[in-house]
Amino acid sequence: MRIAVLGSNGQLGHDVVRAFAEQRDEVRALTHQDIELSSLESVAACLRATRAEVVVNTAAMHNVETCEQQPSRAQEVNVVGARNLATATRDLGSVLIHVSTDYVFDGAKGRPYVESDEARPLNVYGRTKLEGEEFVQDINPKHFVLRTAALYGNHPCRAKGGQNFVDLMLRLARERGRVRVVDNEFTSPTATTDLARQIASLSRSDAYGLYHATAEGSCSWYEFAREIFRMADVPVTLEVASPNEFPAKVPRPAYSVLENRKLKSQNLNLFRPWQDGLHAYLSEKQLAVARKQA
Repeated sequence: MRIAVLGSNGQLGHDVVRAFAEQRDEVRALTHQDIELSSLESVAACLRATRAEVVVNTAAMHNVETCEQQPSRAQEVNVVGARNLATATRDLGSVLIHVSTDYVFDGAKGRPYVESDEARPLNVYGRTKLEGEEFVQDINPKHFVLRTAALYGNHPCRAKGGQNFVDLMLRLARERGRVRVVDNEFTSPTATTDLARQIASLSRSDAYGLYHATAEGSCSWYEFAREIFRMADVPVTLEVASPNEFPAKVPRPAYSVLENRKLKSQNLNLFRPWQDGLHAYLSEKQLAVARKQA
């Protein structure tokens, strides 16, 4: 199949390109240099040239603080961009796979969110991503909207300074020997390789709709850090941070665990436990280091 991947130079996009290439699809990797999401003319012309049967949108403005500071730009990318992609892919007869976020929820439920739960975002990022979801669902019937959470991968995340949570923890352990992490915020850490594999698999399906797409299971950020250090065999003193020790500049959901109910009901769920994804990620990093030293 012919696939176009937007945001291909990002943390997730890089692995999505690789996942489709492994399926021997014809992949066109697109970046902001190739397409301007806020311009329908740019989006339509670019996608028309690719002749893509499936368009995967991993591009977004997803730095939460920057979205709060620049709401108009967040609206352009996350809302207008999604609307333009939905319009262009509908007109071309293409499938649109659109990546969204757990931040569409407020965290008050205290139990894993399913697709039918009411979305109540707390910040500009969450609100704009929710509006983008709605445009995709309303405009192009051949859509997959995938809400995911707490992504980490080998390719640098530009919006977060090039470092994911796993790498940050390992760096702090080396530099300080003591790390403090909160244990009152819960999520489902998801490896980008696992989400990319799920996306590539869904491209072969016509079970369109809204899906939650995260690793199986959940943990607090403290529990995640503890498992990182245990698996990496890193000597460190890990302590529980007080709830207000690292005050957030922007409201965020304290509990944003997603349940992949719809994927499971359609027998489409490929996700493994978050611990397995972490183990694979750390093993790949160790192999990369060994190859460099060889």
